[in-house]
Amino acid sequence: MVERLGEFCESYNTGQETTAAAGALNRDQVRAWALEAGFNEAGVVAVPHVEEARDAWRFEEWVRAGRAGTMQYLKRSATRENGKDGGLVRARVGNPFPWARSAIVCFANYESAEPHSTDTAEAGTGWIARYAWSSRVDANGVRRASDYHKVLLKRIRALEARIRAARLHAGCGEFEARAYVDTGPVVERALATAAGLGWTGKNTCLIHPKLGSFGFLAVLLTSLEVRDEKVPAALPDRCGSCQRCLEACPTGALIAPYQMDAAKCISYLTIEHHGVIAEDLMAGMGRQVFGCDICQDVCPWNRKSPVSADPELKARAELVNPALEWLAGLDDLDVAEAEFERRFNGSPVRRTGLMGLRRNVAIAMGNSGLMRFAPWLQRWTEATDEGVRTAARWALKKCR
Repeated sequence: MVERLGEFCESYNTGQETTAAAGALNRDQVRAWALEAGFNEAGVVAVPHVEEARDAWRFEEWVRAGRAGTMQYLKRSATRENGKDGGLVRARVGNPFPWARSAIVCFANYESAEPHSTDTAEAGTGWIARYAWSSRVDANGVRRASDYHKVLLKRIRALEARIRAARLHAGCGEFEARAYVDTGPVVERALATAAGLGWTGKNTCLIHPKLGSFGFLAVLLTSLEVRDEKVPAALPDRCGSCQRCLEACPTGALIAPYQMDAAKCISYLTIEHHGVIAEDLMAGMGRQVFGCDICQDVCPWNRKSPVSADPELKARAELVNPALEWLAGLDDLDVAEAEFERRFNGSPVRRTGLMGLRRNVAIAMGNSGLMRFAPWLQRWTEATDEGVRTAARWALKKCR
């Protein structure tokens, strides 16, 4: 069951004495176990990594410039033992996790054979981001929504258990660890880049040279050291002179290569932002009702990215180019909440909430220019939720 146990608890010579390696992580072995756990790629990097100071400065400058919008969790400050400000919590892994000595970063491909948001679609359809389509078949043969957070967290914890089992078998001690999938106080993309999984593209997404950018990242932080004989080389930036992502972004969120103003990003507006959306951004939101894939759909590195065969991340057909009428069917307040839960329980779409989705659908209706949506928009102009009400009034004027 356990391969190459000596890699975890061997001894090495310091030049003066022989000491225990304390179960240092072997990159090749950890990667092999990650692939067995169901990931498509994985890398290991020592913490702090060589570019941590640079990445921390960039993150803090981005937040200070107001690019984080209303995402207050990104603005949390760390407090040192002496009571002094230690910078932003997420700027450095050591701020929330002073015991961390390594990060295992795993990549799970979610590309599918379904159309992209930039492909021709029927009038009156909306767009739900590709990553939120995931589903699985349950024990009764019924296809149900699957939340990638839970799917991948289970896998990353299985990897952690595999490492613990190997160490136990080899007579090594316990270690500290934390596993996260988009929920922890870490900047996964920076760690993935440091671990050699790709480079940060001009659209600010991690781009893997073979898998593209349609991938989830899962991170396992540990207190274990990393063996140093094969330090991963940083992959070169291969975006070249291409600026298709910047040119395609309809709200101007990509303010410069490698720089995003999240407050203008459609993904932020449709998911993270609650309440009223500024009218000068509504037209650019097009038909996006949950998230946005435009900057990835136009990226040449995704043209040949492989289609995922992951059975727990298969696309739900009803979420691909969904009819706005179908989404607007969540209209009767007496049944809307229950129906919203039925359709999206276990799905990332649930995060935006019923009122957030209705607001987004109203904007998509307005951008469609189709008067057949007027009855819904008319009703929503009297909604108690200000975000829905404002969006519906704007959309109704645009349709007329």
